[in-house]
Amino acid sequence: MQFKDTNEKLTSVMPPPYPGEYPKIAVTPPGPKTKEWNARDRKVVSQNLTPDYELVTERASGMVIEDLDGNRFLDFAAGISTVSTGHCHPEVVRAVQQQAENLMHVCYTDFHYPAYIELCETLAKLAPMPGDKRVFLSNSGAEAVETSIKLARTRTGRSKIIAFYGAFHGRTLGTLTLTASKPVQRRSFGPLLPDIFHTHYSYCYRCPVNRKPDSCDVQCLDLLTDSMFRHTVPPDEVAAVLVEPIQGEGGFIPPHPEFLRRLQSICRENGILLIADEVQCGMGRTGKLFASEHFGLEPDIVILAKGIASGMPISAVIARDEVMKWNDGSHGSTFGGNPLSCQAALATLRLLQGGLTENAGRVGARLIEKLRALKDKHALLGDVRGMGLMIGLEIVADQATREPAPKQRERIVCGAYEKGLLTLPCGKSTIRLSPPLICSDSDADKAVAILDAVIGEVGATS
Repeated sequence: MQFKDTNEKLTSVMPPPYPGEYPKIAVTPPGPKTKEWNARDRKVVSQNLTPDYELVTERASGMVIEDLDGNRFLDFAAGISTVSTGHCHPEVVRAVQQQAENLMHVCYTDFHYPAYIELCETLAKLAPMPGDKRVFLSNSGAEAVETSIKLARTRTGRSKIIAFYGAFHGRTLGTLTLTASKPVQRRSFGPLLPDIFHTHYSYCYRCPVNRKPDSCDVQCLDLLTDSMFRHTVPPDEVAAVLVEPIQGEGGFIPPHPEFLRRLQSICRENGILLIADEVQCGMGRTGKLFASEHFGLEPDIVILAKGIASGMPISAVIARDEVMKWNDGSHGSTFGGNPLSCQAALATLRLLQGGLTENAGRVGARLIEKLRALKDKHALLGDVRGMGLMIGLEIVADQATREPAPKQRERIVCGAYEKGLLTLPCGKSTIRLSPPLICSDSDADKAVAILDAVIGEVGATS
């Protein structure tokens, strides 16, 4: 279908408007029903699943989550950047329902079905690297990362993998070794996977080599080439470098514009595979379908999950044809590429390409501009950064010293929740804003107003 203009295009992909006012606080959260269910949770659910605030969801639609007590929240978390087309988008729901009436599971490792093949064809066509590609589907981002490092090792015959400080790649034993976000995520789980090394990401607000972005020659990568490769890790033993094109859990950090291009050159010079983890930054969130596209990056392997299927569990590893080669029986998945999830992903991709990716770029740019305007007003607001609807607000005790302020960050996140806005923390003292890609100008304005008020209140008592 061809669209005449942006408005017509968006009209065709936006879900029906939410039938009522939002955000709307009917009972001071957490309300009595929410407290009751959380008390039940604490008796039987694994104690490590501790929420940032006591929200118990009853239903959700579009940009709105409603709790058990009738409070309506504006969702700027999207299930950790997962519900890309909004909650329960009618087209995604319809695709899942229709598939469920025909086939729910047979295991693609043993018996094939069209939805799996169609999704792989679509992803291979869209992936940001030239030539023929192949696709493997699994259930989660962690599984996809595990798949990628197995693939890199078997294809290169090398064992070493390099990742970055601040990265989050999962919580399985292998992906946990690659993750370098918080010590608590690793504590007491050793020994971890051998031959994994970390170097510094391009975190310009807190540059690891004390440069300024406007005069920097991406010297943070000298820590890889001049330090690691020269002293401890022979580059001809490195199978792959795994990088988030925009770092997520580490603080929603877009890198220096030249960082990824130079990293790609380093990898190609040394026969190292470059793996782009687009689990959080991919699928239209940054205003392009793949965040790699902003930087001219052409990775050897791309990892997708989260926003690919609007909340249904699925992930994908896309690799150049000559890279995606396995020994028969060396890798598989019982549930990976489940028919329901494949159909949800196909519907999601149609919506993303139909205008939601473009909407994320437009609304996100406007939202970033409005949030940056608050920096002069609030001393706690140290940095506003991001691309599209992947935005980080770094909270600091002082704008001059840039001292992190995690306690104030926590108070802002909780204060926003109490006023009807859902956000999530990341990094040491950053608030992440990652709403569904159906976010409108009005939704963005509501979020800015709430954050303005809450940051002001926290700042006045700090």
